[in-house]
Amino acid sequence: MVQWADLREWIELADKLGELKVLKGVDPKLELSAIAQINARNQGPALLFDDVKGYENTGFRVLSNSVSNLNLFNLTFGGKTGLSLKETIEGLMGKPNEWQLNSKDYQVKYVENGPVMENVEEGEGVDLTKFPTPIWHDKDGGPFIGTGVAVITRDPETGVINSGSYRAQLHEKNIVGINAERGKHGAFHRDKYYSRDEPMPVVMVFGPDPLMYILAGSEIPTGISELEYQGAVQGKSITAVKGKYTRLPIPSNAEIVIEGFTYPGKTKLEGPHGEWTGYYASDAKEKPYVEVKAVYYRNNPIILGAAMSKGSYNDHAFWRSIMRSALVYDEMVKNGIQGIKGVYSPPFGVGRQFITVSIKQSYPGHATEAGYLASQTRSAAYMGKWVVVVDDDVNPYDMDDVLWAMCSRADPSETGIIRKAWASGVDPLRPKDVPASKHTNSRGIIFAVVPYERMDNFSETCIASDDTRRETFEKWSEELNGRWDKY
Repeated sequence: MVQWADLREWIELADKLGELKVLKGVDPKLELSAIAQINARNQGPALLFDDVKGYENTGFRVLSNSVSNLNLFNLTFGGKTGLSLKETIEGLMGKPNEWQLNSKDYQVKYVENGPVMENVEEGEGVDLTKFPTPIWHDKDGGPFIGTGVAVITRDPETGVINSGSYRAQLHEKNIVGINAERGKHGAFHRDKYYSRDEPMPVVMVFGPDPLMYILAGSEIPTGISELEYQGAVQGKSITAVKGKYTRLPIPSNAEIVIEGFTYPGKTKLEGPHGEWTGYYASDAKEKPYVEVKAVYYRNNPIILGAAMSKGSYNDHAFWRSIMRSALVYDEMVKNGIQGIKGVYSPPFGVGRQFITVSIKQSYPGHATEAGYLASQTRSAAYMGKWVVVVDDDVNPYDMDDVLWAMCSRADPSETGIIRKAWASGVDPLRPKDVPASKHTNSRGIIFAVVPYERMDNFSETCIASDDTRRETFEKWSEELNGRWDKY
């Protein structure tokens, strides 16, 4: 059970675990981001930046690397700390389906007030430039206040509330961008409002707790509110104040929240921004923006930041890797795939572009079925690239083991290809003359399994058994470095 109520309690617990460092006087222009990227690569602690250089309001802070290692991930989801990668992912298996089913029992509880209402500024009083807002990359089009962000919108037809994570550039003191890409729920909602020639009401949470941020950036099924899903994870409903202007939920314990509207036909030049793919894959373009009606924030507020970069330098690559692995596993089980022993989407693919599926083959075509489905589940369909299917004697969490299986069991001529799949506007392979709205990509399915027809006579592996390696390591641990099996 989750043992914290808001970001501040989460920070206290992270500190007690030895998983928090406070840095003072850091320059928000590039230096803060560089620190966050190095720390992400090292799977370091959460970093709290105080007395940010160039900002008068001491006590206004930025938190990065909120879920950059296993202890922080398990703290966020209420699991035990000190677990291995394998134990963490396998401990999540089945949970997403459970949370999805239970979410209806945790509707948002509306309250009249909360800590986020300690400071309220409206109309001309709105000035977002007072919050320490990093310039994350040297070619960025400006500061981005929304990176570790949760953007709350409502489907005008069904009334279902959605929370998504869409980057937000700070254009002016009361204007922020909203980059909801095609296929995302926020974009669907926007298109519905615009088709009616109506503005879309928007709430942006720039200081969510880490769990709210993770769920906003995850593929929660259509029709299920991420806020209710979070209630199921935590075992208690989220409390929220109903927005004065938008009537959308404003999480009562959040750090910084704005509410406003985005209007049909109103755009500003947005970007570029160094993205999660590790590239400046999209140029500056005219995109919708939010006109801010009000900002609400706690005393000494905290922005939740996430430095985008390549591979494991990416601030959110680690948590996305763990969460995506569990979501894809559950979706495959729900679709009837038998014999799944493990699913892992490692940080170097930022939890999207590389998936390993371990199965115990039970019938001809089993590996084919598992590989193709794994690439097209809801959680994996967006901007995927590679799926590798391995046998159950291969550790899907150990890339050395996976690559060994590819080298010894995969026939390159048997690689499966899916064309015209759901891609992204930030795909660096997108041709410059193809608009983001038209771009698709392909998927490669690598079958690094023993051919089913040869399972009875395939060459045997030559490695000491798990038990032998464990016992031997324990006997000679002083002479041997590391662990008997680091995963």
